[in-house]
Amino acid sequence: MSNLQRVMMKSRLPPMCPNPRFPKPSDRGFRRQTDYNPLMWDEFFAEKKDVETKQGKFRVYLSAPSEAGAPLLVLLHGGGFSALSWAHFSSEVTKLIHCQCLAIDIRGHGDTYTEEEDDLSAERLATDVGDVMQAMYGESAPPIILMGHSMGGAICVHAANSFVLPTLIGVVVIDVVEGTALEALASMQSFLRSRPSTFKSIQHAIEWCVRSGQVRNVDSARVSMPGQIINIETKQLATNELPLKVEGSSEEKLEFKHPNAIAEDAESGDTASATAETDPASNAPATAAAASAVNLRKYAWRIDLSKSEKYWEGWFSGLSQKFLDIHVPKLLLLAGIDNLDRALTVGQMQGKFQLQVLARCGHAVHEDRPHEVAEVLATYLIRNRFAQPTADGQFLKHMPAC
Repeated sequence: MSNLQRVMMKSRLPPMCPNPRFPKPSDRGFRRQTDYNPLMWDEFFAEKKDVETKQGKFRVYLSAPSEAGAPLLVLLHGGGFSALSWAHFSSEVTKLIHCQCLAIDIRGHGDTYTEEEDDLSAERLATDVGDVMQAMYGESAPPIILMGHSMGGAICVHAANSFVLPTLIGVVVIDVVEGTALEALASMQSFLRSRPSTFKSIQHAIEWCVRSGQVRNVDSARVSMPGQIINIETKQLATNELPLKVEGSSEEKLEFKHPNAIAEDAESGDTASATAETDPASNAPATAAAASAVNLRKYAWRIDLSKSEKYWEGWFSGLSQKFLDIHVPKLLLLAGIDNLDRALTVGQMQGKFQLQVLARCGHAVHEDRPHEVAEVLATYLIRNRFAQPTADGQFLKHMPAC
């Protein structure tokens, strides 16, 4: 039979019934399985160190060294996050320009352990940045670009105004503005209470991070979320348990319930307890249920942000004017133009800083869109002649724009 005959015969046959075991992407209800397995830090950074200061031990992550004279990007994460939130950004920006990235676990976060861990005042955190740089480089520090997100952005501003970094040449602040930040503090405790307090596994924590919208980029959440939770039993950061042992796949569907939700079968609780008293054999399922409940509470948050409330106003009060008073080139990167307050609007019109807005992303801008943020920063550094592009550093240059 010739190929033409085969084609003609096939065209006359009725269509085959789709196999329900292998749905097509076009089928209604089809969903690709998302990978929530954690990623290791060494896929993005070349080295991690524990820097000793008078206050304690600070964990830092470093990208590979760059050429002589290249700037050092000192990266400060937001409240509750960790240095690993900069993983994807660091990997992207070092492909575009000659620089080295140094991400710090701020006091009370990640794998940093200090005296008075609860002291999260702006002055203390700004001093910590200077102490870490002094311990690492002494009097021979390279040119420093200080970059921070949310709370870390506020600490950048305080550190720049405190002159704790003599070789500072630029400041970059991501999605934090005094006016909107102070307004958001009123609902911050409610937001923190709405989060789950524990997780049954690292994968479930990553899934919550993505499904809740805290981070919209799954790959970013896979590397950053383990740096935000600890094992309840060992009190060790979840990153210290990586890589995880390979286990069989589970088809269990994860559900995140509101803490005040009432189970549908709650009314049968009394009947079940009465049965347990009369039937000793029913104690076995009860024991299994108790063990299962314990397994659901394996990981908790590294830091209880609700206890730092007394420092919140100090982070953001007067921030806009302090940002404008910094005497080095400044870049403000926002997730929406509506976030600008009056002082910054006037300052931007006067050309006192560079403003860039990236739409279609959440509060964690550098995690949601790490490549675009890297392009914005590379454009800013090249424009101010702080850095040189790499040989293959072809990228879209973002001009200052709203």
